[in-house]
Amino acid sequence: MRDQRVFISATLIVAASVLAAAGCGSASSSPANNTNNQPTTVDVTTTQAVIRPIPSYIEATGNLASDAQTDVAPAVGGKIVEVNFDIGSYVQQGDVLVRLDNRDAAIRLDQARAQAEQQRRAVSQAEANVAQAAANLKQTQDRLGVREGEAFKIENFSQVKAFSAQLTLAEKEFQRAQKLLETGDISKSIFDQRRAQRDQLIGQLDEARSNAAVAIQAINIARAAVDTAKATVSGAKAAVTTAETQIDQAQKAVTDTVVYSPISGYVAERNADLGEYISPSTPNAKIATIVRTSTLRVRIDIPEQSVGKVATGEGVSLQTSSYPDRSFAGTIVRIAPSLNATARTLTVEADVQNVDGLLKPGQFATVRVTQSKPEPAVMIPVKAVKTVGETNSVFVVKDGAAREQFVQLGLLENDMIQVKQGVIEGDIVATSNLNLLTDGIFVVQAN
Repeated sequence: MRDQRVFISATLIVAASVLAAAGCGSASSSPANNTNNQPTTVDVTTTQAVIRPIPSYIEATGNLASDAQTDVAPAVGGKIVEVNFDIGSYVQQGDVLVRLDNRDAAIRLDQARAQAEQQRRAVSQAEANVAQAAANLKQTQDRLGVREGEAFKIENFSQVKAFSAQLTLAEKEFQRAQKLLETGDISKSIFDQRRAQRDQLIGQLDEARSNAAVAIQAINIARAAVDTAKATVSGAKAAVTTAETQIDQAQKAVTDTVVYSPISGYVAERNADLGEYISPSTPNAKIATIVRTSTLRVRIDIPEQSVGKVATGEGVSLQTSSYPDRSFAGTIVRIAPSLNATARTLTVEADVQNVDGLLKPGQFATVRVTQSKPEPAVMIPVKAVKTVGETNSVFVVKDGAAREQFVQLGLLENDMIQVKQGVIEGDIVATSNLNLLTDGIFVVQAN
């Protein structure tokens, strides 16, 4: 009945206006000459603003920032021969961003490999020399009856031992013969014979000692040859190690001519052009800035009186002016150890998952740290809100007309949104055809 009365009242008012205009004979009042061409009444659906308990929260503001941003620079200088990215491009970690001319580096790598191969052949030759010297040493030791590692002395030489024993015996015989000669018990010829035998053995012992000295020298020379050959092997192996290090360095120089993306993200800045020569030694040598946006970081300042209400792991929600009817969830992950002495606030950082990529680093956001105790709030459907730029309004229906009311919005709960200012409990608000409504226009509420 109320809807019918509103409709009849609106119809009578419109009819009276038309008759008055006809009585005056004004052509400008005819529908054909309505320059705005707007309806005189609009059918709308309505709902009533209600009070509902919603979670209480600490509200703060902050700027969104990437949780990871890196400037990419080359490790070596060179001419750019390939560029595979541009501003706004999405790159995966490990993607090739830039290739540099690697011909000089490839030549140095080939030279290092050739040098290493030459040193390896030198090692093989030195090891063969060691084997030959060791064989010669063993042959000499076997010939002289010397075991490996044994200290060889002249007196241990077999011939020296034999002649030393014979000389000792001949010396005793000579001494005995000399005494017998003095007593006349032997002839002078026998005495001379004993002396000759002794003198002969002395000569043979000297010769044996000379031969032993030569043998010892031969063994020492053979052992020195083995040591020299082993030292040559060690030197050659050290040269191989040095050459392999040079290979690694040359290989790295070749590898460094390809610049890879260190993280996955979007290219925020490009400073590389085909044919350009770049060098890491020049100031600001970066070729790109990559920003990771899958997870964003928002820093907020919590007032001192609310410090005890926040903790790591606690959930937050945030809204931006770009998406006023959408809330984004996050988690507090970092809390500063101390308060800002000047502002008396505690800095808190939250991570926000940005799976759809709607949020952008640098955006301004309103952040709410939800508390456990709910509070009553005026709630209306989201579809009742008309947004123009950064201004939000609703149409409150009263006495059959729509009155535009600017509002301050709050927390979004599913398809309902909090109105902090501009609407009170019980107000009837339009929820359809908002694009046709203007302040003061008559409306017909649909059942």
